[in-house]
Amino acid sequence: MPLLHRPGIKTAAEIEAMRKSNRLARRIIAELGEHVKPGATTRQLDTIARRLTEEAGAKAAFYHYRVGQKVYPDHICASVNETVVHGIPSHKPLKPGDLLSIDYGCFLDGWCGDTAFTWCVGDCPTPAARHLMDVTRRALAIGIEEARAGRRVFDIAKAVQDHCEGNGCGVVRALVGHGIGRKMHEPPQVPNYACRESTRDRLRPGMTFCIEPMVTAGGYEVRELSDGWTIVTADGSLAAHYEHTIVVLSDGPEILSTPDEI
Repeated sequence: MPLLHRPGIKTAAEIEAMRKSNRLARRIIAELGEHVKPGATTRQLDTIARRLTEEAGAKAAFYHYRVGQKVYPDHICASVNETVVHGIPSHKPLKPGDLLSIDYGCFLDGWCGDTAFTWCVGDCPTPAARHLMDVTRRALAIGIEEARAGRRVFDIAKAVQDHCEGNGCGVVRALVGHGIGRKMHEPPQVPNYACRESTRDRLRPGMTFCIEPMVTAGGYEVRELSDGWTIVTADGSLAAHYEHTIVVLSDGPEILSTPDEI
């Protein structure tokens, strides 16, 4: 659904509060990564995420998130192989060579943190899987570099698309990044491909939003499974997903969901 309101500008105190919520989100997703191994299940990872969230005095952002009549049932989105996003945790054991993307968000003191990361389970990935992961992660860095005051969301979107497609990967068009703050989804929408709508929003200091390339090893088309949430590639190709929450400052972008290394 289009976000029609103008993007909000955060104060210095609000940005500091968002640093705390996003650093917590990144710490929790990093701890989940330590449990990504063959034989583990995404249901087990969801249980760990719930415990870590509660221990931190935070609230899971995805748990019982509502879109119309749909209510998301879990604390993380756990997307395996051809699943792009919104994968519901399951009891199916992970296998060596699987790609697992985890998207996690939380509210701390009323402010939302949101981040995502893709791992290869167990053994080193195939060259094709490694290429996809490297291209997607680099696309995120390139997109962040474009998030400077005076530029437009379009500049982020075009840079991500050019990098991914220039390296033989598909860029999902049906799903986009988003503004963030008191709510998980605020203006502006942040596509990963150049579109006319993304020319509307000029970036200003104090804007906070999530850049999250969702990239495939094949085409950009996706479809939704019967559970109403899980989004998979239409051609069955592998997908990867990385995400940071950033703030535009007068001297350039700052990644709020640090540390970057997982």
